[in-house]
Amino acid sequence: MARPAARANEDRPLQGIALMLLAYLMFSFIDVSAKWLALFGLPALQLAFMRYFGHFVISTGLIMRGGISFDRFSTHRLGLVILRGCLLMASTILNFIAVRYLPLTLTSTILFSAPLIICALSWPLLGERVGFWRWLAVMVGFVGILVAIRPFDESFHWAMLLSLTAAASFAMYSILTRKLSGVVAIDTLQFYSGLIGVVVLLPFAALQWENPTTVFQWVVLFGLGFFGWFGHQLLTIAHGFASASTLTPYGYSFIVYLTVWSYFVFDHLPDQWTMLGAVIIVMAGLFIWFRERRLAAHPVRAENTG
Repeated sequence: MARPAARANEDRPLQGIALMLLAYLMFSFIDVSAKWLALFGLPALQLAFMRYFGHFVISTGLIMRGGISFDRFSTHRLGLVILRGCLLMASTILNFIAVRYLPLTLTSTILFSAPLIICALSWPLLGERVGFWRWLAVMVGFVGILVAIRPFDESFHWAMLLSLTAAASFAMYSILTRKLSGVVAIDTLQFYSGLIGVVVLLPFAALQWENPTTVFQWVVLFGLGFFGWFGHQLLTIAHGFASASTLTPYGYSFIVYLTVWSYFVFDHLPDQWTMLGAVIIVMAGLFIWFRERRLAAHPVRAENTG
């Protein structure tokens, strides 16, 4: 007897892992492109607008590919969908401002505090129980953040606070994505994410607009939207080939990608404190992933031990 296609897809983890790695490569293109263009004087809000403009154009084309119908744009969870889009936009803006001043290795390290924040907020926002060991991992992870940003050291930069807020915004965006998954169509979520970014950022981008000076800069500027849309599409397809518990650890490839980009594009390598903070944060995040995977496999035993 043939199995359903969706179930069969979940038996192909290697394809899912490959797509996950490619998705985070696309996301790394966004950050390195934003930092590179910022060094030429292009404003962060202009870059953020272009990130969502391309996303909006592509997602609109996809949602209308079967014909123009209001039903394709409607949803009973419109308020949450809009809030989700606003959180993603806020995360993008704050991150684009931060990468102008901070190394990509540091912003990516701070960004990966998002799984810790998700774990901490999953109880009050989603009603999911978080046991002692996962709370301990969250606290250890935040120690890693302190190690990386060194708030009382003279090297501390105010943009690190923006990067932390970007991580918190992305965490809440991820929680809403989890809440809306299976309730609102993926194309609809993609469309509203692009629409909100375009509508809100257009006036600011128009006031601050700076023309790129070379053809390649124009290509990179327009590529921001494509990389954003394509990365999210790859991420969605990857979860059709393998479970989230299989794919989650490969998201940390983002730090590796940005370390490579930092060296080859900006001639920068992370210092020992950033590396130590990154190791602590990644280990804490992987521990939370391990506990959640164990909880899914053995709910009673895992709940009793946290």
